[in-house]
Amino acid sequence: MQGFPWDLEVCQHYMESAIAQAEKAIRFGEVPVGCVIVDPSGIVAAAHNLRETLHDPTAHAEILALRDAARRKGTWYLSDCIAVATLEPCPMCAGALVNARIAGLVYGAPDPKAGACDTLFDIPGDGRLNHSFPVVAHVCEQRCARLLTDFFRQLRKTD
Repeated sequence: MQGFPWDLEVCQHYMESAIAQAEKAIRFGEVPVGCVIVDPSGIVAAAHNLRETLHDPTAHAEILALRDAARRKGTWYLSDCIAVATLEPCPMCAGALVNARIAGLVYGAPDPKAGACDTLFDIPGDGRLNHSFPVVAHVCEQRCARLLTDFFRQLRKTD
């Protein structure tokens, strides 16, 4: 975690809150992805996926959490914040993190189909963009991945 301001224990602590958000998403029938935005004072915003509920393709946990954090802080410039997400952000969400000038990202499970922070793309580390930030991956990975696996397994049973 070179260049990252937190140790693994702190990352795991905040991931617990993101996991709680992902579990909440299940109760809404949403894909279980959760995200919290943290600044030096603690959690500023927390959200889970609401794409189905809001009929909004942009209602990913990261986007909703960024919007709430910006509103609460009174600025879109979140350079003192770190995002903690249960799933590796997609290109849209990774781009939003760059545009928010986020200080860093912690995520749980990699996303082999849409991961844009390590797996398919490296948007946070792309030097061609106007901002970059460190990423800590695989924090509580098994728990985060199991939420998704169990959700989709249950969904297939009901179809």
